[in-house]
Amino acid sequence: MTTTPENTSAPEKQSLAAADFANDTASGSLGDSFQAYRDRLRGGDMGALPAVLGLVVLFIVFSVLRPETFPSNLNIANLMVQASAISVLAMGLIPVLLLGEIDLSAGVTGGMAAGYAAVAIDRHGQSWPVAVLIGLLVGAIVGLAIGILVAKLGIPSFVVTLAFFLGLQGVTLKLIGLGGTIAVRDEVLRAITIKSMPVVMGWIVMIVLLAIYGGLLFWRQSRLAAKNLHRPPNSLLVFKFVALCVVLLGMTLVLSQNRSRVPSFLIEGIPYAVFVVGALLIFWSLVFGRTPYGRHIYAVGGNTEAARRAGISVDRLKISAFVICSSMAAISGIISASYTGKVSPGSGGGNVLLYAVGAAVIGGTSLFGGKGLIRDAVIGGLVIATIDNGLGLLNQSAYINYIITGSVLLLAASVDAISRRRRSATGT
Repeated sequence: MTTTPENTSAPEKQSLAAADFANDTASGSLGDSFQAYRDRLRGGDMGALPAVLGLVVLFIVFSVLRPETFPSNLNIANLMVQASAISVLAMGLIPVLLLGEIDLSAGVTGGMAAGYAAVAIDRHGQSWPVAVLIGLLVGAIVGLAIGILVAKLGIPSFVVTLAFFLGLQGVTLKLIGLGGTIAVRDEVLRAITIKSMPVVMGWIVMIVLLAIYGGLLFWRQSRLAAKNLHRPPNSLLVFKFVALCVVLLGMTLVLSQNRSRVPSFLIEGIPYAVFVVGALLIFWSLVFGRTPYGRHIYAVGGNTEAARRAGISVDRLKISAFVICSSMAAISGIISASYTGKVSPGSGGGNVLLYAVGAAVIGGTSLFGGKGLIRDAVIGGLVIATIDNGLGLLNQSAYINYIITGSVLLLAASVDAISRRRRSATGT
């Protein structure tokens, strides 16, 4: 006599359920989460860990070599401001890199956009909001043109953006004039990099942001729990949130001290440039980490043909990624103009793009596409700024800076390549 499904015993049913999808609802413990993280490291998923460790090592080395100047409040604030323009440009490059593309014109696009913004103020008497919008519009138009040529005509992004890299320098030269400069005198734009938010205001903003982030973090956790979906353990969320609070509130405490060399002249508070970078970091992290658009970007970068067959508009995503990149380049160019106080025909040229790509790669973004986070740009930007800042305090020659930065970039690319091999070997 055959056994019918009705005769299946309860223990057998439980074992089948346990072997199926029942474990998807388990949140695990803090120890399980750390074990899973160690397994990912062994499998080649290094993430931003090498960059963070490198940043810590650089900070310790320069603090030992220049204990009076490098770890001072004044220098830490200057270092963050120095990293702001490169970090913003690297943020813009990350969606393009996630797709396995490249934008060689991002640096000069930022310089040209800043030039149009400066001309709008200096020669046409426009207010700073109008000038910034003009700069952003110029950047978006450049990105749209690049995206259409790459996505619709199928021209390799390397060729298209190399052509724009050469051509846009001519546009900036025509706009400003050979050997000329346009001073950035607007108080608001200059304040981005040379002024700081009032101390009390800085504390309020930081605490409010942390409270909002914490509320959203645990609200999402409660929603997953209500739907009985897989979620990280509460202890892990508390650990991450406390660690973030310690870092950000510690930074706020350090920057809230008077960092002026003249006691009678106060320089205190968080520089506005840090808040600009922080706001962009939060916004784009939400876009690429919490929206269908962001998931589609990663899907296309991981496997373009599979994403196309799944119904994702690959061409539209590529165009939008280049628009985002060039628009962020415009913001970076404006921040750089605020820092230098001028725009010249060479703005955005030289090693600006190379440093931005280096920041993204050093932070953990893969040049092969499909892997990277927006935070990589900020971490990598801090690494590059720390090298430049520390070697400057040591009075080292410029060639040393180039050699060390290039070596760090090569090391980061090697780590990325080795990680890809390990992930392929382990099937992850």
